[in-house]
Amino acid sequence: MWTNSKTTGVPLKVLHVLQHCCLHTVCRTRCGRGADLRPRRLCRQLSSSGPPWRLLFFGSDQFAVESLKLLTSSRSSSEGIVESLEVVTLSSDVPVKRFAQQNHLPIHSWPPHNVDGLFDVGVVVSFGCLLPERLINKFPYGILNVHPSLLPRWRGPAPVFHTILHGDTMTGVTIMQIRPHRFDVGPILNQQFQQVPENCTADELGTALASKGAHLLIDTLMTLSERMLDKREQGQTGATFAPKINTSMSWIVWEEQTCDQISCLYRAIGSRIPLRTTWRGRTIKLLHFIGKCHISLSDQRRKPVPGSVSYQKESNILAVCCKDGWVGFKEVLFKKRLTAADFYNGYLHQTEEGLFVSRKSASEAHHRRENCSIHL
Repeated sequence: MWTNSKTTGVPLKVLHVLQHCCLHTVCRTRCGRGADLRPRRLCRQLSSSGPPWRLLFFGSDQFAVESLKLLTSSRSSSEGIVESLEVVTLSSDVPVKRFAQQNHLPIHSWPPHNVDGLFDVGVVVSFGCLLPERLINKFPYGILNVHPSLLPRWRGPAPVFHTILHGDTMTGVTIMQIRPHRFDVGPILNQQFQQVPENCTADELGTALASKGAHLLIDTLMTLSERMLDKREQGQTGATFAPKINTSMSWIVWEEQTCDQISCLYRAIGSRIPLRTTWRGRTIKLLHFIGKCHISLSDQRRKPVPGSVSYQKESNILAVCCKDGWVGFKEVLFKKRLTAADFYNGYLHQTEEGLFVSRKSASEAHHRRENCSIHL
């Protein structure tokens, strides 16, 4: 990028001023109406030392829409941050593409073609595709990324989910410059902290970080040249990876997970993937989690083991014993959606097998189920 190239002792800000003054007349002459397109692109690229920026936005989901929405409104703001705005989306019907169509933003398919000299800065928010070096190099000020974590913590595609899953109490948003070949390793331009509210879900935290990230992006674009000079490389200390969430994460291991860990798991993925266990060899999906609960057992002489199930009639919940206590669920999915009372009346009261079995230890738990399950 020309802004980082070595000069013969001329300070960068002075160089910007000289470029602006000396090239302004040339650009007006050479880039007038009807002139060849290539000189116009070259002049615009060389003379741009600050906003308003010509932006190309890469995004897909609702998290990205928040940044795109603020950039769109900034085109007509008095601050003059955005001169032009175009969008790259994936071919499927994603929220960013719908927003761009509704707001009449020019749309490019992936990968974009013919972007040489048309844009100053790229912005990537929750896009999901690695951008090649040849594309990054077409942007004089590089390509920025809005990432919902305090990098280098939680690099990867699912930082918000892992923030909740691991019980982090502090997170934030990072604006970084992307680099080719690897995700989330580029230099940091701007960062802002965000406290994680108690009992917050991943969806709730994602909404808050999307708004914070959009405003931090605007703040970064206002002083981009200065922030590029002050950017800092990420260290490896504290770096963690946040892989995509998947169904395998939803299986509860009653013997190993505490009440708090099960709560974190539910708040992280429960809105998208139901928590799972097995009962009599079949999958049970656990719905409407209510958290840690205190129960009364009908037989106080029997010590419950992890996975033991007790129906609590007065509160209409299924309480399940885990590593350090009991957690409750109001509903399950077993053939069909059932309330706790329906599941008890239709299935549990007909058998003494009041034990949910962790899938990974089903064979080991078979013997324990026969001897240690509690009477309901």
